[in-house]
Parts: sequence; C-alpha cells; structure tokens
Amino acid sequence: MKQFIRVMKALSDPNRVRMIKILEKKELCVCELQKLIGLAQSTVSKHLKVLEEAGLVDFHKEGAWIIYHLTNGEESRYAGVMLANIREWLGDDTILQDMIGRLPQVDRERSCAA
Repeated sequence: MKQFIRVMKALSDPNRVRMIKILEKKELCVCELQKLIGLAQSTVSKHLKVLEEAGLVDFHKEGAWIIYHLTNGEESRYAGVMLANIREWLGDDTILQDMIGRLPQVDRERSCAA
C-alpha cells in the first residue's frame, strides 16, 4: 500500500507529471528542467526527489552533472504501470507541448552556467 500511495502522490502534481513527460523525450539535468518548466532550481530538485522516491525517475552522474531519466519501472509495479500509461496520455496538453517544443533549444552548457 505504501508504494502505491507514494506513486499516486508523486503524480498528483502537474509539474511532476510534466517532468515525467519531458523525461520521456530526453534525459536532463535539473538546470535544463528548470529552464523548460520555469520553476526555481530548488523546487525542481524537490519535485525530482519525490519522483525518485516513488520509483518513477532515477539519475546518473555525467561529470559535474546529475542527469535524470525515467526508470524502467521494474522496482515498483505501480510506477511501471503508471509510466506505461502516462506515455499514452496528455498529448493534447498545450503547456506540455510548448515545453517539449522548446526541448531542442535547451543546452546543458548554457543552462547550467552560472
């Protein structure tokens, strides 16, 4: 029951669902997600932590960057089922379409330079 509730709570926030939809297209770091979604870096990081704890996203390091990607859903059957379903959903969301449309312009070197 705990894992089910964790997944459902993680998916109850529109920004977290948008992050999942964006990560379907490409692995990204926090800075890149921040540019696309328009939230503070700390907020994006908190959202990613919730998604990670629910078994929906994972990360790996590339040099100085931590790169987030969707999990394969094997660790949590609830996460796996929801990720599979979400792939088919929300194609008509205009905000999401805009974010995905801007994805090619997001550049890690420029986005993360501070």
